[in-house]
Amino acid sequence: MRYFPIFLDLDGRDVLVAGGGEQATQKVRLLLKTSTCIWVIAECFAPELIALGVEGRIRLERRAFDAADVAGKVLVYAATGSETGNAPVIAAANAAGIPVNAVDEPQHSSFITPAIVDRNPVVVAIGTEGAAPVLAREIKARLEASLPASLGRLAEAARALRDRAALEIPDGILRRRFWERLLAGPFRAAALAGDLASSARAADTEFQSAAIEASPRGRISLIGCGPGDADLLTLKAQQRLQEADVLVVDRLVGEDVLDYARRDAERILVGKTPGGPSAGQDEINRILVREGLKGRRVARLKGGDPMIFGRAAEEMAAAQEAGIEVEVIPGVTAAHACAARIGMPVTLREKVRAFTVLTGATADGTLDHDWKALSRPGHAIAIYMGMASAGEVRARLIGAGASPKTPVVVVENGTRANERVVAADLGTLTEAIAAFGLNGPAIIFVGLDWDEAGLVRPAHVETYHPSPARWSSQQVAEATHWVMG
Repeated sequence: MRYFPIFLDLDGRDVLVAGGGEQATQKVRLLLKTSTCIWVIAECFAPELIALGVEGRIRLERRAFDAADVAGKVLVYAATGSETGNAPVIAAANAAGIPVNAVDEPQHSSFITPAIVDRNPVVVAIGTEGAAPVLAREIKARLEASLPASLGRLAEAARALRDRAALEIPDGILRRRFWERLLAGPFRAAALAGDLASSARAADTEFQSAAIEASPRGRISLIGCGPGDADLLTLKAQQRLQEADVLVVDRLVGEDVLDYARRDAERILVGKTPGGPSAGQDEINRILVREGLKGRRVARLKGGDPMIFGRAAEEMAAAQEAGIEVEVIPGVTAAHACAARIGMPVTLREKVRAFTVLTGATADGTLDHDWKALSRPGHAIAIYMGMASAGEVRARLIGAGASPKTPVVVVENGTRANERVVAADLGTLTEAIAAFGLNGPAIIFVGLDWDEAGLVRPAHVETYHPSPARWSSQQVAEATHWVMG
């Protein structure tokens, strides 16, 4: 973000528009929506500007621009219609430290004017940093169509209740809940319709409900955030992020996901880093309960889906024991998201009839799976947290009867911008991981391949090509060791 979006108070302050043609007229039309004092300086003026000057809505000075004209102005628009005409205006504003916008010259502008959806006092500003104004217009058109024309009426009705709400509902959390109910219920409908009597009655009802609510009730939402791509968030996940007072965040939850949350929500980071410092599960449970008992809405953000290797049961049990409402918002689990991303079905009619999700990491380090069943033909596997144990997984599967030529696909940082996909076979799994330097969060797929499905392998997939005789007698002995014990 190069341009920081802000709303500047122009009430009673002076703004200069240098220029008298169409560009200047466009800027003046926008500025007239505010209560600023508009100064327009040019040697000639468009008829619309002349008419506005006669009405006393703007101040016109028919002369050449002078550097002293920027004095006392809070904003300056260079809108002369030419770069040579704009140049002295830009130079004077920069010398005086006053923000300047040079029309159609973003490289010379210290601020830009966004596309605006006006539902006064609700204003939506849309900017593309000058990169794609047409895109900003498209977004504006969509918002114009989706926001009621009377939305400003609702905002004004709510503003009239602010002092009363602050006086009658001193608890900040309860007051926020009051506003959420008020702006989503009968009050909203009545205010949008301009029915003042009905909106007043609806407001009174909400105030009465707030008066008998002794303390806010907490809620814990275990939210699946998917494997990384924020576009995979569910609508309910986005809603809960907007409602949350506090976020308890795993390491694998990206910043772009957090952008959907309220900016004023407290963030508590509890990510587990392999081999590094991390919050233990008992500590995470204590945090969730502590915040829930304060009456706060807690969003526990997890990568993938909470119910799949997400320790949801432990956190749900802690919440239930403390008497706190708890819910689970499912997310797209990493195995399904990664498979979809690379166009590789996890089941195939008549070929792959079973698909198992398993973990390659356990608390005691023992991978206690039914390796004989997992190694049968027609059985595909997705291994979570298996990078460190890939050698043992390979040995156990081959030792249980799986062919070393069984296809393997490793998806590192799936769905993220730095995603990498490597195709190998079971016999060369660890060599492929080492050769490509894979060390990020990954899903290892065993028994799935594009050829078997009659599909084209995506172009970005990298393939490991081993030297001959990669499955050595030593590896066979290793596999026998895992099977025989």
